[in-house]
Amino acid sequence: MSFIELTGVGKTFATREVLRNVNLSIEEGEFVSIVGTSGSGKTTLLKIACGLVASSEGSIRIGGKPVQGFARGASIVFQNYSLLPWLSAAANVELAVESAFPEWSKQQVADQAKRYLELVGLGAAGAKRPGQLSGGMRQRVAIARAFAVEPSVLFLDEPFGALDALTRATLQTELIKLCEAQQPRATVLMITNSVDEAVLLSDRILALGRGPAASLSTAFPVKLPKPRRADMMLHDDEAVRVRLEVTEFLTENARAGSKTKVQRSEAVIPVEV
Repeated sequence: MSFIELTGVGKTFATREVLRNVNLSIEEGEFVSIVGTSGSGKTTLLKIACGLVASSEGSIRIGGKPVQGFARGASIVFQNYSLLPWLSAAANVELAVESAFPEWSKQQVADQAKRYLELVGLGAAGAKRPGQLSGGMRQRVAIARAFAVEPSVLFLDEPFGALDALTRATLQTELIKLCEAQQPRATVLMITNSVDEAVLLSDRILALGRGPAASLSTAFPVKLPKPRRADMMLHDDEAVRVRLEVTEFLTENARAGSKTKVQRSEAVIPVEV
């Protein structure tokens, strides 16, 4: 059995079916990305996988155990940082560490927070509050907090989507370093709108079809050595191949969805004779 296992997962809000028959298997230590158009249900799928949202049908297991509530041993990084504004950067990280390791002393907690803030380049900013930090720095704090609890599973919900291109590239590199340094390596599920980002970071990529009632494509393996560089996305044959296959799937899926919408629209237009 895979470490993360979603079987026949579906989700309906009121009368709108968002996801249908989603099946996903992720091996321990694997980095898997899900790409798709905005509004296709990617974030809903991630929240179901980590236990923040209940599915309407199907089963979710992590480490062989059913997920009930937020998954034990998991961390999550959102696009909007989700930091407590009245606490310092260090205190935000310490709060998570205290929750994960209640038996630790205050000094151990502080040392762990400091270590991970230093790993993301914020060793000198621990006393600052989120309002005193740039968007990129806030997201560094969120990433430090996620890794400081030494998670077995890491969920990433478009973690760099709100950042400028340069900051995004820098934090992608930081994330790669943190993933490579962690032992044992966390199992990662990431949601992203960027195919290039998925190719840069992932072992496998899956595409979520255009909703409603979206389901996942077959997996696109990324057979590139790690760590990877951004320039590989343009010049490496394997990177170009995967990028093209994923993009073609998304494009064809979008066209099919648009055609279906047109057909439905035409079906209700009254015809005068």
